[in-house]
Amino acid sequence: MNAELFIRLPPRKLFFRCAIPAAVTSVAGALYAVVDGMFVGRFIGEDALAAISITMPVILMVEAIANMIATGASVHIAIHLGKKDHATAARLFSFAVKFILALSCLTGLLGYFFAHPFVMLLAPGASAHVIALSVTYLQIYALFAPLIPIYFATDNFLRDCGQQHTSMIVNIATQLLNVVLDFVLIVVLGQGIAGAAIGSCLALALGSLYTLACFRGQRLDLYYTRENIPLQKFIRLILNGSSEFFSNIAASVMNLILNIFLLKYGETTAVAAFSIVMYIDSMLGMLNFGICEALQPAISYCYGAGRIIRMKLIFHIIRLAMMAIAAASFLLMLLAGPYAVSLFIRPEDTELAAVSLTAITIFAFSYLPGWIDMCYSSYFTALDRPILSLLVSLCGTLLFPLAFLLLFSTLWGLIGIWLMVPAAALASSLLTLLLAKNIRLPKVPM
Repeated sequence: MNAELFIRLPPRKLFFRCAIPAAVTSVAGALYAVVDGMFVGRFIGEDALAAISITMPVILMVEAIANMIATGASVHIAIHLGKKDHATAARLFSFAVKFILALSCLTGLLGYFFAHPFVMLLAPGASAHVIALSVTYLQIYALFAPLIPIYFATDNFLRDCGQQHTSMIVNIATQLLNVVLDFVLIVVLGQGIAGAAIGSCLALALGSLYTLACFRGQRLDLYYTRENIPLQKFIRLILNGSSEFFSNIAASVMNLILNIFLLKYGETTAVAAFSIVMYIDSMLGMLNFGICEALQPAISYCYGAGRIIRMKLIFHIIRLAMMAIAAASFLLMLLAGPYAVSLFIRPEDTELAAVSLTAITIFAFSYLPGWIDMCYSSYFTALDRPILSLLVSLCGTLLFPLAFLLLFSTLWGLIGIWLMVPAAALASSLLTLLLAKNIRLPKVPM
């Protein structure tokens, strides 16, 4: 089966086999994010950028729940595939798909009917127009919610099966469709933020239907089965995925808090500027994230197969690659960031341009240490070490950022908010290296 490539290919060849599709997917996703941000910023305006930034934490929280199940299942699936236990892997896969679909339907209902209270809670200082835009965006997402989180889950499962190229093709096709829909709905038909929401959601929903169909029959290492998993296995699955869940929740909570501080110190302009920085960050930061996600099944598979030396070599290659990408991202953000900012802003929005330029220049320094906790957190998750992964993720996404936000914003206002990002990244990376140096590799799980 295709999953056997994780132990069949030489480590360097395996890295490129997995990393290149992930890199291509990340670049395509980055280009989509840029184009999507350009459509929103140039054809709808600053308030729309702020509205999307305000609603994004809620969307990320919904997806975090699904990602908890998907990540926990993905790691255990890869470990069982490494042990040649395909029946258990298939049961884990089928259970994860059913659970995520049911959960997504429930969160979709809650999101649609409680969109306005959620938005009021997220942005108490926002204008009535921004609140209205946020509610519209969130309600449209809620209508498509049953088919959105499963898209990201099935992408993980395709990689477990060694289907990196299929994952790449599906992702690129989905992103291209999203761009086309954005152009038609926003530029041609003038549907505003509703068009932006429909374009993104419809593309992801169609991608989900395709990836779900890929697992029909027994053409891949994973396939649908009616058998469920024991309660003990479900608890272990949730425990392992909890590190990713709490990391995503922590990031969402931090974004909520950050939006409040941005509104306080810089009003809607600062929120829009942060949204622009996040669009540009998606071009660079997601590349390292993609490599971690792409190689995680290989590490788990080798771990399950007892190939510890090979697993360590794969991780060493990942670290070298992420270090190089981080350095290149830092230089690109400094040199090309000012030009990228202009793509999202109308010529008359001079204040937004100035704030965004300051933010992106400071944000660039976070790339130098920021790859470390991401890399090791993914590694600990792949080894079924959820507590350690959770500690690293929480410190990097919530505890250190919150501490520096409170301190720096008091001292330097809006500039302090931007400085918080690289300071938190540095503190988190130092803690991560300290933890990694003092742990022992766990025994291969049963």
